[in-house]
Amino acid sequence: MLDHLVLATADLAGTAAELAGRGVDTVEGGPHVGVGTRNRLAGIGSGRYLEIVGPDREQDEPAAPRPFRIDALDAPVLVTWAVRVTHLDTALDAVRAAGHDPGVAREMSRRRPDGALLSWRLAFPPDDAGGVLPFLIDWGTTRHPSDDLPVPASLDVLRLTHPDPARIARVLDALGAGSGVEVAAGERPGLTATLDKPDGSLLLS
Repeated sequence: MLDHLVLATADLAGTAAELAGRGVDTVEGGPHVGVGTRNRLAGIGSGRYLEIVGPDREQDEPAAPRPFRIDALDAPVLVTWAVRVTHLDTALDAVRAAGHDPGVAREMSRRRPDGALLSWRLAFPPDDAGGVLPFLIDWGTTRHPSDDLPVPASLDVLRLTHPDPARIARVLDALGAGSGVEVAAGERPGLTATLDKPDGSLLLS
């Protein structure tokens, strides 16, 4: 199932303020130690959330470029999305058998402002689809972030565009992640998400 959307930005505070002005308040998530980023979160429906990720100026400069092209961004961009699985290694084997390279599993963690440690495992596919293909995430025994988030909006639809939409659809079917996701042909890869709010809708792209 869809776990979360990732909105990358070079200005975390500024992007959070802009979203708040449009009715989507976020809460502090925490730092990704060693990566040079931190995040803010907002619930977007049952078991789903929006992650805004940007530079953490309180950390030393990371040895490698920050993920999601953050260092080169001049505006917020919806860069990718995550699919939640309960047994990551089993899921990786299944999608490899279907002819898709889901990437290599690795462990990550962050500490919330209240001191709680969140740990998870994930796998990113090779970035040959412009972020349209999701990464897989397994929260294990960690309490899911959405359980403790306000829900200022709900995800209406996630739209994916790609020059080879049939390939994208096949991968989503193998992941069991096609529900609520639209796939269409486009000149270049792209993601857009429509969020429903009490005062209207919000488009993220």
